[in-house]
Amino acid sequence: MAVYYATKAFVLSLSEALHDEARPHGVTVTALCPGPTESEFSDTAGLKDSRLFRSGVMSSADVARIGVDGYEARRAIVAAGARNRVGAIGAKFAPRFLSRRIAGLLQGMR
Repeated sequence: MAVYYATKAFVLSLSEALHDEARPHGVTVTALCPGPTESEFSDTAGLKDSRLFRSGVMSSADVARIGVDGYEARRAIVAAGARNRVGAIGAKFAPRFLSRRIAGLLQGMR
């Protein structure tokens, strides 16, 4: 999971930078942060029975619609779903050790 989360952080930072650099050229770059979504990912990652996925998932169609709407609105970042947005905002204000601990609890690692 460490590599997965590090990769997500890189993609988010890269997308934000590209969003601002490409805007003057009429190009939109949007990073979609979907949160738990109905797909094969939870099985493949061994997270199907984790708190993160047991607490509810969004349909792939809903996540895609939210992502397209955000792209069309020329947003740099789109967090799909209210719970995902609240979590993202909370992580900005929480100490990093607390964010790590919560992520571990949601994944069933603690």
